[in-house]
Amino acid sequence: MNLLARISTAAGNTFIYWVLLFTALALLFPGGFTWIAPFIPLLLGIIMFGMGLTLSFKDFKAVFKQPLAVFVGVAAQYIIMPGAAYLLAVGLNLPPEVAVGVILVGCCPGGTASNVMAYLARANVALSVAVSSVATLVSPILTPALIYLLASQWLPVSGKDMLLSTVQIVLIPIILGIVFKWILKDKAEEGAKILPLVSVIGIVGVISAVVAGNKDNILESGLAILGVVVLHNFVGLLLGFFISKWCKFPYADQKAISIEVGMQNSGLAAALATAHFSPLTAVPSAIFSVWHNISGPLIATYWAKKSAKKEQEMKLVKNPKQVS
Repeated sequence: MNLLARISTAAGNTFIYWVLLFTALALLFPGGFTWIAPFIPLLLGIIMFGMGLTLSFKDFKAVFKQPLAVFVGVAAQYIIMPGAAYLLAVGLNLPPEVAVGVILVGCCPGGTASNVMAYLARANVALSVAVSSVATLVSPILTPALIYLLASQWLPVSGKDMLLSTVQIVLIPIILGIVFKWILKDKAEEGAKILPLVSVIGIVGVISAVVAGNKDNILESGLAILGVVVLHNFVGLLLGFFISKWCKFPYADQKAISIEVGMQNSGLAAALATAHFSPLTAVPSAIFSVWHNISGPLIATYWAKKSAKKEQEMKLVKNPKQVS
């Protein structure tokens, strides 16, 4: 188990490389990955089950310690990203399938990698975990409702079917994970050590299937969609930061909320797109998944270096003789 845990940690630390590698392989050899498409909801369910295994009461302490910060983080997640997606779709006059795909990404909760990015950025990790957990738990209601509200003008949307899918993919697996952890206790915590590996395999599988099934669409319009995705992600990170700054939260909280707002559960968006819309609708989800695993580490590294520099300056103020 220790060896598997080490492999799992290494897989989590090199996640972006696996994403890029299998994205390239799916484009070169699509026939080797298209068979995964029917299993996308199952893969997401397994990832959500793993999230349930990791949740505990202490993860929600920030909800009681910082209720306003958690509320702002969750509210910003479900206002900024769906709103920005809708405005981009309308303002850029995106094709219907692409418009709905961008909106799908915007209406999903924060990504599973956001907590890791918050840690690397020296942000408030407890707040990050609380916001992502609450945002995920309310997603079976808010995600279908927002998709129905914002995307119906482009393509027919069944709010009832979308709600059922989100409950099956998100809520039920998380509840089962929490129940298993409560029953198995220490054994569940041991098993949770391999969850980074499970998450990497699951997300890479989802991305590979979507990319392989949309090779022609990606090669034809991938760069244009990438531009929309980059802009969407940037708006989320920027507005998430400045709204929390406007609320006068500590700097560590500002970073945490920014990351939570900007990083999306694009795997869930891909699953919903595959189940309810045309294949092209899933392309923004796949591209977003690749991009936010590039932008996330970049901004986390920037903030980490900035925090380290500030800490060094504080030490020098306290001890002028100290040599950096």
